[in-house]
Amino acid sequence: MGKAIEVTDANFEEIISSDKPVLVDFWAEWCGPCKMIGPIVEELAGDFEGKAVIAKMDVDMNPQVPAKFGIRSIPTLLVFKNGQVVDKQIGAVPKSVLNQKIQAQLA
Repeated sequence: MGKAIEVTDANFEEIISSDKPVLVDFWAEWCGPCKMIGPIVEELAGDFEGKAVIAKMDVDMNPQVPAKFGIRSIPTLLVFKNGQVVDKQIGAVPKSVLNQKIQAQLA
C-alpha cells in the first residue's frame, strides 16, 4: 500500500521534478482541517501508487518552500507537473476533488 512521502526543504526540488504528477499537502500538527485531510492524502497515495507522487510537508519544520510558494493558509495542496505548479487547493475538501485534480494531470 502506498504511503505519502515526507517532503522537506532539502528534498523538495528532487521530489517535484518527478516525471509523474506530484501532489504536495502543506500541513502542520496544530491545524485542525489538516488532520481532516491527512487520511485522505494517505488514501490517495495508495490509489495512485506508481502513477503519481503523493507527498506531505510540515510547514513548521520546513519554512523555505512554503514561503517560496506564498502559502499562507493550510492545508494548501499543490499539484506539480514537470516541476511546475499546475493546480492548487486551499482548505480541506472531499477526496473526490483531489482525486479529480490528480486524474487531470495523468491524461
